[in-house]
Amino acid sequence: MLKDSKIYVAGHTGLVGSAITRNLRIKGYSNILTRSHEELDLKDCGAVKNFFRSEKPDYVFLAAAKVGGIVANNKYRADFLYENLMIQTNVIHQSYLNGVKKLMFLGSTCIYPKDCPQPIKEEYLLTGSLEYTNEPYAIAKIAGMKMCESYNLQYGTNFISAMPTNLYGPGDNFDLEKSHVLPALLRKMYIGKLLEKNDWEALHIHLREMPLNGIKNQETSNDEIIRSLENYGIKLKNGQVRVEIWGTGTPLREFLWSEDMADACVFLMERIDFMDIISSMNINEIRNSHINIGTGKEISIKDLAELIKKTVGFKGELYFNNSKKDGTLRKVTDSSKLNDLGWSSTVNLKEGIERMYKDIISVQSNPIGY
Repeated sequence: MLKDSKIYVAGHTGLVGSAITRNLRIKGYSNILTRSHEELDLKDCGAVKNFFRSEKPDYVFLAAAKVGGIVANNKYRADFLYENLMIQTNVIHQSYLNGVKKLMFLGSTCIYPKDCPQPIKEEYLLTGSLEYTNEPYAIAKIAGMKMCESYNLQYGTNFISAMPTNLYGPGDNFDLEKSHVLPALLRKMYIGKLLEKNDWEALHIHLREMPLNGIKNQETSNDEIIRSLENYGIKLKNGQVRVEIWGTGTPLREFLWSEDMADACVFLMERIDFMDIISSMNINEIRNSHINIGTGKEISIKDLAELIKKTVGFKGELYFNNSKKDGTLRKVTDSSKLNDLGWSSTVNLKEGIERMYKDIISVQSNPIGY
């Protein structure tokens, strides 16, 4: 990519897209093209067609997606399948029709089988059944990867796919109904800490800046807030706070700082082409041309919760609700393919959580007026 190449980042407001956009700007790329959802609905075939015809981007980062945690993935199964299929199909096809030089499709390691050998290599794709709760999302992402691979093989395009592990970082989703486990736990324990301190003023400010369903405005009484928080697994009784965590706490997960992920994506776009990736493959059966992005380090949900608890300074009880699904018991990526190309992560989990917590505090310290 040249510094003045026209680069379209689809999904630039999300966790992935915003990190990629920042990384590009830091590295001196000056012609970055973005559109909000209000400006361009990527599910709309005609709108996407008109956009590509008029703008003619040279490079595309496809980071736009409908995403969420276990609850959202399991509850909105049709939405996750339909919306993601539509978004990626429109962008990938129009990139081909309009001569995009290179496209990167961003997926997720949830594409791999539930009982996958560990650590997970790219070659393990489609070797077993998917984890049920996020099966529709995973199927959509697999379709996007295979679409890129197939367009490359049939039309000679240069579309590559990257599969980041669980991400967290600046601009993360803290909605307790839809967020992933790390930001959800961080926010729950922060709220728990405010309840422990009996700091209702700070809690009202926090809930104003980051609203929750059932807590409508500043007039909501403290008792109403307590009742609403119980729906999210945050319970206050006799001055003691209890935070619920779904499952047994035993599953192992890998977490990657989103800005590290972005750096890896730009690194790949700058240096690696599809033909480089498949150079050592059997030319008659090109498969698994995607690249994992991860740290190779894992932590149990229980230990993650304890690390967040220590970082936040929450003193209450952590309650593991064994009636809720654990999901995949272990999921750590083998990122040796990417490491061999010359890239590895730099931000460890403890440092990343501390940064996330400072972000919450900074919002708390600089509230927007009513």
